[in-house]
Amino acid sequence: MKTIDFIIREPAEQYHAESKAGRCMSSHMLADFRESPALYRKEILGQIEESESPAFAIGRASHCLILEGRPEFDSQFVVTDGPTNPRTGEPFGKSTKAYAEWKATQEREVVSGKDYNFIMKLQTSVWLHPVASELLSDGVAEGVIRAEYCAVPCQIRMDWFSEKIGLVDLKTCDSLKWFESDCRRFGYLYQMAFYRAVIRKATGRNVPVHIIAVEKNEPFATGVWKLTDEVLDLAELTNKAALERYRNCCISGVWPTGYEDTRIIDTL
Repeated sequence: MKTIDFIIREPAEQYHAESKAGRCMSSHMLADFRESPALYRKEILGQIEESESPAFAIGRASHCLILEGRPEFDSQFVVTDGPTNPRTGEPFGKSTKAYAEWKATQEREVVSGKDYNFIMKLQTSVWLHPVASELLSDGVAEGVIRAEYCAVPCQIRMDWFSEKIGLVDLKTCDSLKWFESDCRRFGYLYQMAFYRAVIRKATGRNVPVHIIAVEKNEPFATGVWKLTDEVLDLAELTNKAALERYRNCCISGVWPTGYEDTRIIDTL
C-alpha cells in the first residue's frame, strides 16, 4: 500500500470512535450539528442508540472491494450464505437462531453470495469507466487526516487520495440522472468542502475534488463529477459558520434544537 507522510492509516472503528466521543469533528458529525446542535450533543453523550442498516454494510464492503482490492476485501469479509439446514439442504434464514449463533463465531464480516454478486457489478462498472479507472489508478484508499480547522480539532477519512489527482469520493445512487440533486439533498457538497479544507491544512493547498457515482440498479452505470472551486468555497462558508456555532455551544454549554423560535409559513 502506497504511503503519504501526512496520511494516517488506522482501523475505521478507531477513526469513528474519535468523532463519536467528541474529540474530533468529522464531516458526518458536523452535518448532524448543522441539522441540530442538540442532536449532535446527544450523539457524543451516547444517548442515541445506533444500528447499522444492511445497505450501509453492503456499502462498506463495496468500498473495500472497489478501492482496496480483493486481498484487503478477503481480510475483512467472507463470502458465504452461512450454515445449511440439514432438513432442507438450504441455508438457514438470517433471522434464525442457528444463523445468529453461527455468525457470532465468524471473525470476518459476512457477505452473502447474492450481495457479493451485486458488489461485483459495482466494481466492474467503476473499473470499466475510463475516467473513474484513471482517477483510481494511483493513490491511497481510506486514509485519515487530522488537523485543526477553524480552531476545532477535525478529522477526515478519505475514500481515495492521490498527490497527483487530489481527492476522490465514491458514492452509490439509484440513478445517475438525479445524482446532482443527490449531491445537494444528502450534503455531499458540504462533506467534500470539509474534506478539502482539512486536506488544505495538511498540504497548504486546495486539491481537485472528484466524485465517482455508480448506480445500484441496472444498467449499473458509472459517472464522474468534478466539483468547482466556486461551489466548494460556498459550501465551506456554511461549514465555517457551523464550526463557529459549535465553538459557541462548547463555551456556553447550550445546545439548541434550532427550532426554539416561532417560524412563519407564508407561501403555498
